[in-house]
Amino acid sequence: MPLLEVRNLKTYYYTLSGVVKAVDGVSFTVERGETLGIAGESGSGKSTVAFSVMVMPPPPGRIVSGDIILDGENIVKMKESELRRKIRWKKISMVFQGAMNALNPVYTIGYQIAEPLILHGGYTKKEAEERVKELLEMVGLDPTIAKRYPHELSGGQKQRVVIAMALALEPPLVIADEPTTALDVVVQAQIMNLLKKLKWEKKISMIFISHDLAVIAEVADKIAVMYGGKIVEYGPADKVYTEPKHPYTRLLLKSIPRLRGPIEKLEYIPGVPPDLRNPPPGCRFHPRCPYRFDPCDKEEPPLIEVEKDHYVACWLYAKR
Repeated sequence: MPLLEVRNLKTYYYTLSGVVKAVDGVSFTVERGETLGIAGESGSGKSTVAFSVMVMPPPPGRIVSGDIILDGENIVKMKESELRRKIRWKKISMVFQGAMNALNPVYTIGYQIAEPLILHGGYTKKEAEERVKELLEMVGLDPTIAKRYPHELSGGQKQRVVIAMALALEPPLVIADEPTTALDVVVQAQIMNLLKKLKWEKKISMIFISHDLAVIAEVADKIAVMYGGKIVEYGPADKVYTEPKHPYTRLLLKSIPRLRGPIEKLEYIPGVPPDLRNPPPGCRFHPRCPYRFDPCDKEEPPLIEVEKDHYVACWLYAKR
């Protein structure tokens, strides 16, 4: 049985200008010890998937339908009090996008890491202080940082603190929502090496979200490529990178410069992502797709298995 199974998840934002279908029928699984990478442009629904899996979509968002089975329990049907007591930070935690906004500026780092240990883990104050030191050392920080405030740390240090907070209660599943955004390349490499080390040492499962396919390649076992609130390609990382099927995935990969191999001309994707208040009919990528043909603008393609565990939603394959 997989650690996490998401079935036909739909999360919409109910705004004054209309209903935004940010996540519209998404399904995937995460096995124990496995990392799922979720890639796509800004506005494709990646972060909404992350918040939905935590059952805390930001207002005015609401999970409309679907199931989220975590360790055999459907957590969508749980009450908020039960989610706080049993699920969040104990079974599933999150490294939020933008560590500067995730930390409270008026509390010390030590207090912020210790709080969930005391409230959810049953630690005494002294036990929590010792655990905070262990966690800071685990993410490569000096334990004295516990006495500092967020404004006294660099961007990379703050990101490490947020990772330490996510691992405090040793949950089996951690969601990392663009953990390297706004960091310079040296610090990005350090954070990625830290996540890989923690993955192997702690045997944790991860959902790693990024718009950067090159970053995802470092940690992911499986990849889900999202476009317009839907998964358009899903499968083992090596297959998605070496034999991409969906035109969107191919164009994303062709937009990344390669350090090795023959020099290829970089490509870009013309146009803009769809307005999810009124998405285009049929395949949502068809207005920008160089391979579109008759059914693409009329019927939505099903997600079909083109080879073992490799799925694609495209009429190029569905029609075959």
